[in-house]
Amino acid sequence: MWPETEKTQELLAGAKGGDAAAVNRLMERHRDSLRRMVQLRLDQKIQRRIDVSDVVQDVLVEANRRLAEYLKTGGQMPFHLWLRQIAQDRIIDAHRRHRVSAKRSVDRERPLAIPAADDHSTIQLAAQLCDRQLTPAAAATQAELAKAVEAAIAKLPDQDCEIIIMRHYEQLSNQEIAQALGLTEPAASMRYLRAIRRLKELMVEPRTDDDEEDR
Repeated sequence: MWPETEKTQELLAGAKGGDAAAVNRLMERHRDSLRRMVQLRLDQKIQRRIDVSDVVQDVLVEANRRLAEYLKTGGQMPFHLWLRQIAQDRIIDAHRRHRVSAKRSVDRERPLAIPAADDHSTIQLAAQLCDRQLTPAAAATQAELAKAVEAAIAKLPDQDCEIIIMRHYEQLSNQEIAQALGLTEPAASMRYLRAIRRLKELMVEPRTDDDEEDR
């Protein structure tokens, strides 16, 4: 999901050398990835009040303002992870400003906007969980399994939900996830495996009468 690192490093070098055009290109090449990241995490009720594009623009403006500081410290974390941190802060701020539900606190960082069933990442995750290769010909099966994955993700505890979103929708590596969450790599790996195990368990849970009525 995030732009490849080599080109980013070239642009960062240009930015450090005072190239304003490099700074602009650096920010623009991360705009689409930031948009997807914000869409995954911004409560859908809040998205009816504020535009995702506005949040993304705020993140890029703040990143531009703080870029010199980031470069001065030698970029202690990859640029896209640094951008994610700024975006996470903006998302939390948006949740706190727009309390829309007494039932579910919007102060939480939990990604509530689970992707639609036709999202390619969801289909890939469904195939992994079901230990089968889904082909384009099995469109109906894909959609059904993807909906089941979405419903199960929504029931996961916050930590499990977050690490699955990071791994499968943001396509971050285990090393990047560990750095972003402040964990060791083995701890991040164990948290991911635990989350996948819980997700599988939720997908095989027997349906309740309420579930049937919702269909």
